[in-house]
Amino acid sequence: MSIWKRISDALAALAQGEGLSAVFEKLRTPPERTIGFTIAVIALGAKMAKADGLVTRDEVTAFRQVFHIPASETQNAARVFDLARKDVAGFDLYAARIRDMFGAGHQALVDLLEGLFYIAVADGRYHPNENVFLEEVARIFGVQSRDFVNMRARFVPDENPDPYCVLGVDPTADAETVRQAWRALVREYHPDRMIARGVPEEAMKLAEKRLIQANWAYEEILNTHR
Repeated sequence: MSIWKRISDALAALAQGEGLSAVFEKLRTPPERTIGFTIAVIALGAKMAKADGLVTRDEVTAFRQVFHIPASETQNAARVFDLARKDVAGFDLYAARIRDMFGAGHQALVDLLEGLFYIAVADGRYHPNENVFLEEVARIFGVQSRDFVNMRARFVPDENPDPYCVLGVDPTADAETVRQAWRALVREYHPDRMIARGVPEEAMKLAEKRLIQANWAYEEILNTHR
C-alpha cells in the first residue's frame, strides 16, 4: 500500500468521525511518524490555503512541488488534500497533535513550518490571515519569535531576505562566526540528517531550497566583508 493510500485512508477515517486522536495514535510510532508528518503538512496546508478565503491552483501546485507525487498517485493525493480541506477539525488541533509527536521546538516542526510558508506564498502574495495562521502554528510548535521572523523574511517576497537572518547571525558577527553558522546549516539540512529526524523523502525539496538560500546568504556576507 502506498504512503498516499495509507494517508488517504487515515483522513477518510477522520471524515467518518473516528476522531483525530485515534487516527494519530495509529501513526505515532516509527515508521508511521513519517506518515504522521505528511498528514500534518497536508492538513495544515489545506487549511492554510483556505485562510485567505481561496484555494488557488498555485497553492496546490506548490504542495505538489514540496511533495514528489508519482503520476500513479495523483488521484490519491488529490483526495487527501480535499479530505483535509473539508475536515471539521481546526488547524490548531493538527498543529498540537504533530507537536506532541515530536516535542515542542523539534527541528522537524521547523521543517514543517517552512513547508507551510512555501505553500502560503505560492500564489504570489502573503495574506494577513495567512500570517495570523502561521504565527499561531509557530506558537503551538514552540518556534521562537525571532526564528519565525527570520523564516518569514526568507519566504515572503516583499520582505527581501536579510542574509544575516537567513544564517541566524548578528550583522556584527565576524567571518569565522558566519562560516560556522553556514556550515551548521549545511549539516542540519543534509538529506541523511533530514530523514533521521523524521522528514519524509517527499519533503527533501524544501531542504534543497534551504541549502541554496544558505549558500546564497553566505556568499552575500562574504562579498560584503571583501
